[in-house]
Amino acid sequence: MNTFEDRKKSFEKKFAHDEELQFKINARKNKYIAEWVSDVLEFNEDQKKQYIQDVIKADFAEAGDEDVFRKIKSDLIDKNINDNEIRSKMKELNEKAKSDFM
Repeated sequence: MNTFEDRKKSFEKKFAHDEELQFKINARKNKYIAEWVSDVLEFNEDQKKQYIQDVIKADFAEAGDEDVFRKIKSDLIDKNINDNEIRSKMKELNEKAKSDFM
């Protein structure tokens, strides 16, 4: 019975570690996305810091990336950047965020 409990605890620790890692990757990805949009919108440093916080907060609206996508799409509407470009950049920056932790 002790072996079963040890395995159970190991799986629980791994699950908690994996969830924490995914949270960190998502936060880093959102930071990178916000920095990219800030550069496109030519924000100064203070505006950039605030925008990063706004994008991170937007990610808590719902599970997945659609909430962040909608926010940055609406913010970039005057810059004529299409959905495919935004999604491509989000994918690229997600991979960059993953590589930061792997």
